[in-house]
Amino acid sequence: MTTKILVSACLMGHAVRYDGRAKPLAHPALERWRAEGRLVTICPEMSAGMPVPRPPAEIECGASGKDVLSGAARVFEITGGDVTAAFREAAQNALRLAQETGCTHALLIDGSPSCGSGFIYDGSFSGSRRDGNGVTAALLKRAGIQVFSDREIDRLVESLATLI
Repeated sequence: MTTKILVSACLMGHAVRYDGRAKPLAHPALERWRAEGRLVTICPEMSAGMPVPRPPAEIECGASGKDVLSGAARVFEITGGDVTAAFREAAQNALRLAQETGCTHALLIDGSPSCGSGFIYDGSFSGSRRDGNGVTAALLKRAGIQVFSDREIDRLVESLATLI
C-alpha cells in the first residue's frame, strides 16, 4: 500500500491562511506524490468553519498545542477572541481525515497555532517564535502520525524512502 501524506492546504497553493494567502511549497517530491495520489489536503481551521481572512491567532504565552488539547491553555485572536474550541475541532477534523484516508505522515506549515511542528509564535503577537507544536500537530503526533514541517520536506522524503 502507498503511504498517504496529510498536507497543509496552504502549502499546496490554496489561499486559506489567516491573511487570505497561500504559502506554496515547491518541491519535486510534492509533484510526484500528487501524481501518485498520495496527498490528502486540509486546512484544519477552515474545516472547523473559520473564515478567510481571519484575525491572527496564537496559543497563549508559555503554552503549546498539547496544553490546548488538555485544557490547560487557550488560543486567542489578536482581537482578544477566544478561538480555542475552533482549534480543538480543527485538530479533531484533521486527525479524523488522516485516519479515514490512511495517512501515516503529515507535512504541515510551521509557525501556525494549528500546524506548527517546529515552532509556534509565543502568544505575545510580537512576531517572537519559540519551539513548540500547534494544536493539530500535537494531536496528530499523539495519534502516532509522523509530523514534518515545511522546512523538513527532505527529511520526510528520506523517511518515506525507508518504507519502500
